[in-house]
Amino acid sequence: MWGGDWRTTLTAVESATRARALRLVRRGRTPGLRTAKTTLAAVLSYVIAKQLGTSAQPVLAPLTAILVVQLTMYETVTHGLGRVASVLAGVLVAVGVASFVGLTWWSLGIVVAVSLVVGRLLRLGPNLLEVPISAMLVLAVGGAETVAAGRVYETVIGAAVGVAVNVVIAPPLYVQPAGDAVSELADRMAEFVRGLAGELRSGWSRDAADRWLNAARALDQEVARADRTLGRAEESARLNPRGAKAREAQPPLRTALTGLELSQAGLRSLARALLDRTYFVPGDEEGTAYGEEVRMALADVLDAAASALQHVTGVTSPTGSPDDARREVDAALTEFHRRRNRLAELLLVDPYADQGAWQQHGALLAAVDRLRIDIEAAVRPPNRSWRPTPVTDRQRQAVRRMFDARAARQEARQEAREEAREVTRDEERRDDRRPPPVP
Repeated sequence: MWGGDWRTTLTAVESATRARALRLVRRGRTPGLRTAKTTLAAVLSYVIAKQLGTSAQPVLAPLTAILVVQLTMYETVTHGLGRVASVLAGVLVAVGVASFVGLTWWSLGIVVAVSLVVGRLLRLGPNLLEVPISAMLVLAVGGAETVAAGRVYETVIGAAVGVAVNVVIAPPLYVQPAGDAVSELADRMAEFVRGLAGELRSGWSRDAADRWLNAARALDQEVARADRTLGRAEESARLNPRGAKAREAQPPLRTALTGLELSQAGLRSLARALLDRTYFVPGDEEGTAYGEEVRMALADVLDAAASALQHVTGVTSPTGSPDDARREVDAALTEFHRRRNRLAELLLVDPYADQGAWQQHGALLAAVDRLRIDIEAAVRPPNRSWRPTPVTDRQRQAVRRMFDARAARQEARQEAREEAREVTRDEERRDDRRPPPVP
């Protein structure tokens, strides 16, 4: 897809197929676990609600359990609380309206509007629409207390069973998928760099430079996918009794991902520098801006970079030795630096003789140097530990902002009072200095 001949294209297709096959195998998830937990939670919630006699057919309890059971423990708890709060708010609104009027078109409108406002004030997010739905269902039966209470009870039962099942049956930690995603990103970038080196050796053109720049930009999606997977692993450690494993694995994974993200930006800058040079040289459709010796030297540099990227996966792998992998990366980067110096000698030009070439060759070398620094940063030992954000962190921040705003208002009022007293004192001093009136 990138190469100049069919061999390069075939190699790229084989590598992509192999990476996709490994991605399907290395997820580290128990097949069908979430399906089994969701099914079990639905059945148990229905049986419990039936035994308690909340209603003749308590289907709301299993429905709530199905919606509550999520991928992580934190998501399950937040969905459960949000679901209970939304149903309770809707029931209260409907009961309050039904105590005065029945179901009419205008009472229905009032219930929906008030429910949506209440839901937004409570910041129910994805559970917002459950407020007007619950309110309309309760209003349809005239706000009967038994129906309203039964709806609340069944929702609480379903949410509680969903949380309990997710606690008892191995709350998942997405550490291995996060490690696989970071490793796949490093492999993908190494594959990209080797492909670019192969293209430089086989030939070069403006079209090739433009194609490789687009390929470098497409790596943004791989970086974003790895970041989402690592974010899920971080969230899975919240409220999870097995979260110690995630707390230990997160620092090297986040360090590696940050370094790879910066390396991807460096590769994009390098590809842009190669493309800019082809447009600077008139009629450079065949790539005459870079001679064969320069292209070979740059390809050698990229091969060393690909070797270093390939060993980044050893730093994040739980089965490998991070220290051995760091030594491999250091050795590859040492060779990278040696080959870079050779490339710099070939790109050396007199700035007074060809200022454009001097600037563009400088941009290319700057991108190469930046790539080496970013790869080195990806395997740097983390210097601090990590703990998941507390569940009540947002609430504490909101309370802190409220008290800070109150203190700021009080301080502003105090300053206004002081200024008013100072003005009064100035006026009194002026009155004292004023001469008495002449009789």
